[in-house]
Amino acid sequence: MKPEGLARHFILAFLLALVGYVVFYEGIEHLRTRNGPWRVMFMTGSGDVPTIVIDQPRLAITNIQVRFAGETMSPTNAPISLIFDQPRPVPYEVPFGKCVFMDTTFLPGTVTFQLFGHEVELLPRVLVIDRQEHRWRSGTTNALPHAPAVPAQTHTTPVSTSGLTAFPQRRRKPCAG
Repeated sequence: MKPEGLARHFILAFLLALVGYVVFYEGIEHLRTRNGPWRVMFMTGSGDVPTIVIDQPRLAITNIQVRFAGETMSPTNAPISLIFDQPRPVPYEVPFGKCVFMDTTFLPGTVTFQLFGHEVELLPRVLVIDRQEHRWRSGTTNALPHAPAVPAQTHTTPVSTSGLTAFPQRRRKPCAG
């Protein structure tokens, strides 16, 4: 084969690979982002009660409120809206607490908060509050009581190795030097 023909084959193969890459990348990116992100507004509701409002319009999830009834905030705090569309290292601070888990690989993904001693997890299928599942129903309000302070858990149980199986040690041959 002539050198010009070989170069033409390599250029054609490169262009086909490039076009294939762009098409597949755009297709996967569309599947990843088509449902859009979670939108969460942190605000003080009536009586200066901290409240989060959860929206995910593409999944018909709108105006879901979680009120932290046992807590109070100053009324001067302006509402803060956060959109969870880009991954970030966790944990990180959010108003009222912190975000402890976030998977936005395929939006809306999963976002988990620790807020005033409560765990609030946003899943496309359900809202999980303190490990209890709640169906998404637009316009609903979930009032949470004041969470009792939980002491840090420490491992106090002694570890026993009596049930473990020991593997025989291999005898090493001395090196001939």
